[in-house]
Amino acid sequence: MTAGLVSNAAFGWIEGGDRYSGAKWASRSPVLAQHGMAATAHPLASEVAIRILKQGGNAVDAAIAANAILGFVEPVACGIGGDLFAIVWDPKARKLHGYNGSGRSPQGLTREQLKMAVAESAKHASGLPGRGKTIPELGALSISVPGCVEAWSALHAKFGRLPMAELLAPAIAYAREGFPVAQLVALYWKAGMANFERHRVVLEEFENAKTTFLLNGRAPEEGEVFRNPALAGTLEMLAQKGCEAFYRGQLAHSMDSYFRRIGGHLRYADFAAHRGEWVTPLSVNYRGYDVFELPPNGQGCAVLQMLQIIKGFDLAESGAGSPDTLTVLLEAKRLAFEDLAKWYGDPAFSDLPMDALLSNRYVAARRALIAKDRANPAIGPGDPRLSDGDTTCFCTADRDGMMVSLIQSNFRGLGSGLVPDGLGFMFQDRGALFSLEPGAANSYAPGKRPFHTIIPAFVLKDGSPFLAFGLMGGDMQPQGHVQMLTNIIDFGMNVQEAGDAARWYHSGNAEPTGLPSKGIGTVSLESGFSKATVDALASRGYAIRPASGLFGGYQAIGFDAKNCVYWGASDMRKDGAAIGY
Repeated sequence: MTAGLVSNAAFGWIEGGDRYSGAKWASRSPVLAQHGMAATAHPLASEVAIRILKQGGNAVDAAIAANAILGFVEPVACGIGGDLFAIVWDPKARKLHGYNGSGRSPQGLTREQLKMAVAESAKHASGLPGRGKTIPELGALSISVPGCVEAWSALHAKFGRLPMAELLAPAIAYAREGFPVAQLVALYWKAGMANFERHRVVLEEFENAKTTFLLNGRAPEEGEVFRNPALAGTLEMLAQKGCEAFYRGQLAHSMDSYFRRIGGHLRYADFAAHRGEWVTPLSVNYRGYDVFELPPNGQGCAVLQMLQIIKGFDLAESGAGSPDTLTVLLEAKRLAFEDLAKWYGDPAFSDLPMDALLSNRYVAARRALIAKDRANPAIGPGDPRLSDGDTTCFCTADRDGMMVSLIQSNFRGLGSGLVPDGLGFMFQDRGALFSLEPGAANSYAPGKRPFHTIIPAFVLKDGSPFLAFGLMGGDMQPQGHVQMLTNIIDFGMNVQEAGDAARWYHSGNAEPTGLPSKGIGTVSLESGFSKATVDALASRGYAIRPASGLFGGYQAIGFDAKNCVYWGASDMRKDGAAIGY
């Protein structure tokens, strides 16, 4: 490779050039197109989605094809070992459909057995967060049934146009022939495999992961060609036999055998019993825009609660990135996340007070706890019952007006560290988000869905599509959703500028896993905020730190109903692209 192609060379005195239009800090203009659009975290996935649209597929077909290839080219974020959530705008019915494709805990593992296993694991997990108090982030205890493949099947059965084999063909071809690893993916890949190596003592088995995801004993570097023939074979079986192969056929039996071999707890019966569900998205109206999120076991309603709180403040008057605006947003986040930690879980196991959490009376009481000039040191969960009643994300849109917001994840890093024999994918570690506290909404139980961080989002304006979007990144997601929405609705940014603007990330709230609040917590800021804002926030009681890499990855497709034009945006923090035609 010539010196001119090396991306990490010393740059000396030079920085970025100047834009002639739009916000000077924006990475590029939005992508505009009339017939179809795809915005994903990898250009190959966006190109495949557009190819499917041009072959006669619709937005759901394009989303499935994009997801399949992302599981290969972006295994650090997603894959068929993980879960999936989606919101689909059906232009014929003029209706939004939500799908919860999250899997459940092992039916044969009781909470008492789990607590004993966690205690035993803690003896070896010296470097893992929450040692002994929470489920370890790696290994078999962290694995719940993967819901992705079943969700593909359900979405395809309801909306799909092209055969599933045609949708999976590009991913199969790339997995066999290989692809050059992208810059950010290479960085995460190296870090993820190093993390597994550091904590391999808690992994029941690690050879399969090394065989599948390493080249000559190391993570692939940027530009190196990676292949995964085992994954290609698994996808071929799905193309031929459908999701039955994964949950009740040969693949299910292979996964059962793997867990029996390593001493894990998932069994064939857990896979065979799995079903996702169609759900009704919940919404609030924010300054004339109807914002939709999926109900728990995900965290989407935290977005709606934050919007309900902040619409009592004039953010446009305060200004984007101002100390007053950030104080309102940070305090709203802290309030909503305390409620999230206490009340969110699997609705099949407890009565979750979502309507009450979003009610005007309860929100007004929470809003009253916010002062624009200081952090409130004493924020905890409220009790909404006394009132009236967090990956990869991508979006697709087609010529008929169907739009999809889909998010799919293995959770932390590449996942649990465990790869079933010969199948080429890693299991998610989503089960690590259960709480071990008895009586908590998110307390572990057999056959239960854990609290979930991945959340797709959709916005309607006057009953018509306005924006399909998502922002990956654990508990950054609700915070990021609100930042994107206020950037667009309050501050007038276009879809690309909204994603390129500097972001904040707050940590330190109580967590659904049972870990307690850390008080006011810490605010991480990207470098784009002014020194005046940083100093003002510090004077108001926040612990401030500069950071990078914590702020998620945003993908969006807006729709201009007047001109019937899609506006695509893809986050500059990722390797992806928005492509239209």
